[in-house]
Amino acid sequence: MMNRFKYKKSNLPKISNTLLIIALLAAPFFTGAQEVYDLNRCIVTGLERNFSIKIARNQEQLAENNYTKGNAGFLPYVTSTNRFGGTLNNTNQSLASGDDNENKGVHNMTGSASVNLDVTLFRGFNVQTTYEKLNQQKQMGGLNTQMDMENLIAKIISEYYLYVQQLNLNKNLVYAVELSRERVRIDEARYLLGSSSKLELLQSMVYLNADSSRLANQNEAIIASQVRLKKLMSVERLEDELVVKDSAIQINDNLQYPALLDQTLGNNTSLLIAAKDQVISELDYKIIASRAYPYLNASTGYNFSHNSYGAGSVKNQTVKGLNYGLTLGIDIFDGFTRKLEKTNARLNIETQQYQYQQVEQEVKADLLTIYYSYENNLKLLQLEKQNLDVAKENLEIALERYKLGDLSGLELREVQKSLLDAEERLISIQYLTKVAEISLQQIAGNIMVYYQ
Repeated sequence: MMNRFKYKKSNLPKISNTLLIIALLAAPFFTGAQEVYDLNRCIVTGLERNFSIKIARNQEQLAENNYTKGNAGFLPYVTSTNRFGGTLNNTNQSLASGDDNENKGVHNMTGSASVNLDVTLFRGFNVQTTYEKLNQQKQMGGLNTQMDMENLIAKIISEYYLYVQQLNLNKNLVYAVELSRERVRIDEARYLLGSSSKLELLQSMVYLNADSSRLANQNEAIIASQVRLKKLMSVERLEDELVVKDSAIQINDNLQYPALLDQTLGNNTSLLIAAKDQVISELDYKIIASRAYPYLNASTGYNFSHNSYGAGSVKNQTVKGLNYGLTLGIDIFDGFTRKLEKTNARLNIETQQYQYQQVEQEVKADLLTIYYSYENNLKLLQLEKQNLDVAKENLEIALERYKLGDLSGLELREVQKSLLDAEERLISIQYLTKVAEISLQQIAGNIMVYYQ
C-alpha cells in the first residue's frame, strides 16, 4: 500500500510553480506611492486639473472679457494724429513784369497735432442691443463651462464605480480560485487514499488553472479602469497605484420621475444653452433692424499746426483751435442687403425655436428611457440578491456532499459556476443601476450633488 501511495504521489502534477506564476500575474503592475481617493477627492482633482475644463474656463473668460461698454459702442473714441515734415524745392518764376524770380534750396517745414473725440449719440438702439448680446454670450460661456464640468463629473463618477466593480469582480475570482484550490486538495487527498481516480484530480486542476487565468485577466481590466480614472483627473504619474476608499456601490433608490422631470425642465444645461441660443438669435435680428433708424454722431477736436517757409513774405504761420460738429444720417438704400439679412435672421430665430424643442424632446425621452431602466434595475437588484443567497447556501451543501463522495466533480463545478455567475450578475446590476442614477441626476441638472 505504501508503494502505491508513493507511486501516485510521484506522478502528481506540480502545482506549486503554477500557482506562483498565477499569483505574479494577478499582482498589480503599478509601483510607487499609494494614495487613497474617495469619490469627492476624485471629482475635486478632476475639476482642478482636467485639461478640457481649463480650456472651457479660458473660453468663458474670453466671453466675459468681451462684455464691456466700450466693446458695445457706448464709449467715445479718442484719437490723436501728429505729423512733422517738410519740403526742399527749387523754384523758378516768370513774373508778368518780365522779371524772373529764382529760388534754390527753399526749405519749408510743417508740423501738426490734433486730438479728436467721436461718440455715437444714437444708432437705432444698436449699441444697447449689442451690449445685451455680449451679456448673453458671457452667460453662454458660463453654461458651456458648466456643461463640460457636469460631463466630466459624470464620467469620473461612472469610472470610479466601474473601478470599484472591477475590484469586486476580482474578489469573486479570488474566491473562485480558493474554492478550486480546495477542490484540488480534496481530490489529491482522495487520490492518495485510493478513493478517487487521477482523472478527477486532473480535472480539478484544469478548473483551478481556468479560474486562475480569469483572475489574471481581471487584473488587466483593473489596471485599464484605474488608468482611465487617473486620466480623467489628469494625474501626472499614471504609473502610481490609486487606492479608492469605497468597496461597495451605494445606490440612491428614491429618485422619482415627476420631480426629475420638473428639475430637468428648469435646470438641464442643454436646455439652458438652447434657450440662450434662441435669445441671441432674437438680438441679432434687432441689431440688423436697428440699421433702418437714423444715426446721430458727435465729434470734436483740437488742432494745432505750424508752418515755416524758406521763401516768400511770410516766414512762419501757426494755427490752433477747436472744431466740433454733429452728423445726422440715414441709410436710404443698400441694395436690399438689410432686407435679406432680416429675412435670414427670422429664419434663424425659427431654427433656434425648433432646436430648443428638439433638445427638449430628446432630453425628456432620455429621462423617461433611463428612468424605466433605473426602475427595472432596482427590481433586478433585489432578485439577484436573493439568487446570491440561494447560490451560497447551495454551494455549502454541495461542498459537504462532495467531501462525502455523494456529488460528482462536474456537479460541484456547476454549483460553483452558479455562485460565481450570481455574484457577477449582482455586481453588474449594481453598477448599471448606479450608472442609470448618475445619468438621471445629470439630465435633471443635479450632478453636483455628488460634489461636496
